[in-house]
Amino acid sequence: MLLPGWRQNQLLIIIGLILIAWVLHRVSGRLIQNYVRSREGWKKWQLRLIVQLRRRLGLMWFALMASGVYIAMQNLTWPSRSYFIGLAATLAAVWVCIAFAAQLVRNRFLRRMVTWALWIYATLYFVNVADQVAGFLDGLAIGLGEFRLSLLDLITALVAIGVLFTLARVVSTTTASRIRQNEDISPSMQVLAVKGIQIFLYGFAFFMGVRAVGIDLTGLAVLSGAIGVGLGFGLQKVVSNLVSGVIILIDKSIKPGDVISLGDTFGWIQTLGARYASVVTRDGKEYLIPNEDLITNQVVNWSHTNDFVRLDIYFGTAYGDDPRVVRQLAIDSAKSVDRVLSFKSPVCHIVGFGDSSVDYILRFWIKDPTGGLTNIRGNVYLALWDAFKENDISIPFPQREVLMLEDSKLALKKAAPAALD
Repeated sequence: MLLPGWRQNQLLIIIGLILIAWVLHRVSGRLIQNYVRSREGWKKWQLRLIVQLRRRLGLMWFALMASGVYIAMQNLTWPSRSYFIGLAATLAAVWVCIAFAAQLVRNRFLRRMVTWALWIYATLYFVNVADQVAGFLDGLAIGLGEFRLSLLDLITALVAIGVLFTLARVVSTTTASRIRQNEDISPSMQVLAVKGIQIFLYGFAFFMGVRAVGIDLTGLAVLSGAIGVGLGFGLQKVVSNLVSGVIILIDKSIKPGDVISLGDTFGWIQTLGARYASVVTRDGKEYLIPNEDLITNQVVNWSHTNDFVRLDIYFGTAYGDDPRVVRQLAIDSAKSVDRVLSFKSPVCHIVGFGDSSVDYILRFWIKDPTGGLTNIRGNVYLALWDAFKENDISIPFPQREVLMLEDSKLALKKAAPAALD
C-alpha cells in the first residue's frame, strides 16, 4: 500500500471518499434536523428511525459513492485496480444493514455487543480470513474429561442465543398484541397466555442456542436437581407468589380492571405479574401486593361477578320532622345523582332513635365502582343537604344544658362580686 501503484491509488481514493462522506454527513444531518424540527406530529418510532438514519448518514454516503466509483472503474480500467474500493463499498453497505437490524435488540448493552460482533464477523468474512480466525479461536479451549469448551464455542453460543432471543421477543410481542386484541378471551387468561408463550419461547431459544454449538446438557441434570432443591428452601416466598399468580389467573378470581379492597388498600388492578399484582388507588398511589396475600387474605372484589355495588350512607333528622317525608326526600335525592342506578330504586329506612335525632340509612346501587366510592357518597350527601334545606328539614347536632346549683362554689364565686357592688 505504501509503494506507488494502483493499490496506493485505491487507498487514496478511499480516504478521499471518507472525507467527502464526512462533509456530506454534517450537511445532510443538519438539513434533516431542521426539517424534523419544522414539522410536528412525529410518532415515536418515526423519530427513532430518523435518529438512527442521521447517525449512519456518513457510512451510507460512503457506501453509495464507493459503489459508484467501483462500478465506473470496473468499466474503465482493469477489475483488479478497483478491488479494494469494491471491498470497502461492500463492507460499508453491510455495516449499515447490521446497524439497522440490531435495533431489534432492546437492551442497549446487548445491542452494542451484537452490532460489534456482527461487524467483526462480516469484516473477517469478506476479507476471507474468517476460517483462519475461527481456527485460532477454536484452539483456545479448556477441557475437563470429555467436555471441551473453546472460545469459538462460547462466542457462537452467545451469538446464537442473542439471535434466538431477539426472534423470540419479536414473536412474543406480536402474539401478545393479538391476544390482547381478542375480546373473547378474558383479561386473566390473556395475561396467563402471554406469560406462558414468553416462558416457552425464551426457554426454547436458550436450549436451542446451547444445543446449536454442541454442548450436551444431560450432564447438568443432577446438578440442576440439587440446585433446585436448595433454591426451593431459600425461595419459598418467591415460589409461593409464582404459584399463587398462576392460581389467580386460572380461577379468574382477580383480573385486570377489577376493583378490590385488601385491608386499608382500595383500588383497581392494573397489571397481574408473576410475583405481584399492581393496585392503583384513587390518589394515584400504586401498591405492589404479593400474589400470596391475594390468595391467603380476605379480599373484597367489588366487580368479581358483576359491576353492581350497593352503597349505604347514614344520616339523622330532628324529631319534629315527619319520617315519611324524610324518607321520600332521601330517595328522590339519591335518584337525582347521575351514577345512581334508577332501575334498582334506592331505599331509606329508620334504623334507630338517637339522643338528638331519628337515624336513617339510605341504600342505593351503582355500576361503575372504578369511578370511585367516596365521590358518589359525597354527591348523595350534597343532594340530601339541598333537599333538606329546601323543605325545612333540620339536621340536629348534640346540645347540652348546664344547670348551676345555688349552693355550688361556682355560683357563690359569681354571686360574691355582685354583692360587693
